[in-house]
Amino acid sequence: MDLAPIVVVIPHRHGKVEATRRIKAGIEEARTHYAAKFKVAEETWDGDRLSFRIALLGQPCTGTIEIGDDDARAEVKLSWYLGHMAKPAERFIQQEGARILSGP
Repeated sequence: MDLAPIVVVIPHRHGKVEATRRIKAGIEEARTHYAAKFKVAEETWDGDRLSFRIALLGQPCTGTIEIGDDDARAEVKLSWYLGHMAKPAERFIQQEGARILSGP
């Protein structure tokens, strides 16, 4: 049985270029800050859309981030094994995304 993806939409006031810059910086920050729990296996940018594969606690996850003029939409598919973490993961994505995209 496939799990439904986690979908989070985060508003911003930065335009695509600045929001993309902030998200790229946030990914680099996550690589160091969460290195023990989170590994980026693949990161592919196509304009303002990121497709990625990560290992979270050793389990594979996939997703996309689409950056719009005034919001960013993240969709993450957890492995079946991590399915019980869907709600905490959704809160984490919302909080970190808002932190990255907030401010002037």
